[in-house]
This record gives sequence, structure tokens and C-alpha cells, in this order.
Amino acid sequence: MISDGAPLRYAPERGEIIRLEHLNVDFDRKRVLEDVNLSVREGDFIAISGPNGGGKTTLLRVMLRLLKPTTGRVVYLHDGEPVKRLPIGYLPQKSMIDTRFPITVSETVMSGLQRGWFGRLPGDAAERFEKVVELCGIGGYLQKAVGQLSGGQLQRTLLARAVISDPKVLVLDEPLSYVDKQFEHRIYSIIEQLARRTTILLVSHEMSVISRMANRHLIVDHHLRPCHALHHYVPGCEDSAANLAEGEND
Repeated sequence: MISDGAPLRYAPERGEIIRLEHLNVDFDRKRVLEDVNLSVREGDFIAISGPNGGGKTTLLRVMLRLLKPTTGRVVYLHDGEPVKRLPIGYLPQKSMIDTRFPITVSETVMSGLQRGWFGRLPGDAAERFEKVVELCGIGGYLQKAVGQLSGGQLQRTLLARAVISDPKVLVLDEPLSYVDKQFEHRIYSIIEQLARRTTILLVSHEMSVISRMANRHLIVDHHLRPCHALHHYVPGCEDSAANLAEGEND
């Protein structure tokens, strides 16, 4: 559970780990993101919200280099120097997953430790797997195909896959979708633990708890801007100029 609702503390001297420079993203001649600039520092917990279709998922996919921006660039950094890749864990939206693919829950989770489908697993893979299965409560359906899972079960599975490698950066796109209230509280606890050693970027419309854990809150509505509200409601943010609608179909 969340201990006291107080914001987590972050060392201000931590270095930059991801930089977005003048990003523009167009789909079918329509601009989805415009002139986005962002500096992510090691240890940041960045909460991201915004209206339906405003570009939140697109922003994450560009940051993960799953989608190439129309203009601008994404820079990964280590000790101030550009690097080709970072160890990143990613929990996508359920709609981004092809559940027809013949893969079990166990295989899905273990794939979070592989670089490519035929990558070699680390020596402590079994130990990591056991811990994350318990953490996410997925032990009862490890041999099920992902296509047989409920929405909540799939979300637990994808969370386990995202965190099993203990990534340096964790990107979570609507992690509370489809889960019941009991596991929702568990996710808050998991995220709070991870935030003490991991850089987190989390998209959600539910900011009432998340905003207390995050040290930064950004609004994405084709442009990117910081939110400085003292209180957050469902959905959105009190200083948002737009009425933030529920749901996400970026």
C-alpha cells in the first residue's frame, strides 16, 4: 500500500537519461504531436495524462523508438553520453496486443528477459520469474494461452513481463485498465517500490493516487505542457484548459 501519500523524493543531481528534441508526429497529414521537447532524468516518476486522442500513446511509442517521428529525434543517454539503447520495460495498452498469437503466460513473461525471440536468458532467470509471478499474482494460469485470459489477467501478465528484467526505465500505458480494485492497490504498491530505483513514465486518467507518487505531471494534448495542479481529479487535472475525456485511443 502507499505509505503516507507524500511525494517520493528524488536526487536533483541525477543525470539526463532520455531527451526528446522538437518532435513532430504526423498521421495521414494530421499532426498528432507538435514540437515536443522533454528531458527525462534518472529517477524521475513522470505521470502523463490528457484527452482522448491527444497523443499520449503516440508519445510513448516514439520515446520507445517503436515509432519514428516525422521530424525531431529521441536521444538515450548514459553518464551524459548518447547510447544506442537503454534497458526499458514496457506495458502497452491491451489494444496493442495480438492475443491470437500462440504464446502462453509463462512464455510471455520470460520474453521480458530476452533480446529477440531467441535471445539467451540470464543465469538467474528462474529466480526472477518466480519472484515476478508471486508479485503479480499470475501463478494460477501460467500455462494458459494469452488469448484465453481475461482483461485483468492479461494486464497482470504484461506487467510481469515489463518488470521481470528490473529495467532502468519503466513505461506503463494505462496500467490500471481492466484490473479489479484489489489488484489496483497492489499495482500502486508495486509501482511505489519500483520508483525507488527505476525511472518511470506512466500514462493514466486516474491521477488521484498516481500524482502523489510522481515528481512530475505532464499533459499531452498534441502539445506537451507541465501540470502544476495541487489536486487531481478523475479524469484529468484542475488546471487543464481542456476537458479531459476518459479512455485512450491514440
